[in-house]
Amino acid sequence: MKCITEDALRCELRATDPECYVVPAGKILTPAAREYLQSRKIKIVKEGQQTTPRIVATEVPPMPEVTMAAPAPAPAPMKPKFVDYETGAFYMEKPEHMTHLVGNVLVVKNHPRILFRGKLDSLQSALVLAQVDIHDRGGSQALIDDLDDILKILREMMRCDVLDEPFQMDTIIGLTHAELREQSHDPQRFFGVKAMVLPDYTMGRDFALLNQLRTDVRETEVAAANAFHTGAKYTRGDIIEELNRMSSALHIMMCRYLAGQYQSRNET
Repeated sequence: MKCITEDALRCELRATDPECYVVPAGKILTPAAREYLQSRKIKIVKEGQQTTPRIVATEVPPMPEVTMAAPAPAPAPMKPKFVDYETGAFYMEKPEHMTHLVGNVLVVKNHPRILFRGKLDSLQSALVLAQVDIHDRGGSQALIDDLDDILKILREMMRCDVLDEPFQMDTIIGLTHAELREQSHDPQRFFGVKAMVLPDYTMGRDFALLNQLRTDVRETEVAAANAFHTGAKYTRGDIIEELNRMSSALHIMMCRYLAGQYQSRNET
């Protein structure tokens, strides 16, 4: 089923102010698109449910026939290639200071959504580099696998943001959302480890890498909050909430490490 995105709606309704928006059969609104219509107080109806006003025809006396030369066809208007997300302006060529938000919709390169994507991209690169480091030193394959699970979630998050699709992930590192909360709030009971042990150099490189990734996730979460803040609302609570859970997952991984659950390949 095809989704109607917020950006598509902004382009479609740029110069209009309708009372209602008819969702065609076979299509659905993304959460962001639905919130956009609600913020403009535009009623949402499904195709076939809207009412059509009755039009009564009246008799008009016939007009005398007049023979006129056919007007010359007007030249077809040039279709713009790009649309400005903020202003609705059209461009035939993409300005150098702008980049794609979704489809042919452009924003400036320092737009909060682009800054968030940059943070998301940087976080993924840090995860891959940590995996390479751990692998090359003969570290824990279980640790590498948990990092790979987080990496896959981040890539799916990026895809959903670019396509303006809902994001949903039921587990992280094999734990449900409820299990993440329970274990991160009581590591003493689950791992025999005090809550939020401050790292130092004696705990080893892998522990330091996990702590660095945890702080990177926190910074990415802040960037997401800035990117999706519209008025008094946050339009992508699904993404912001997942990043919060992800930082809890990194905390749990740090606890697993201190509890000896990530055994290196050299120790097996």
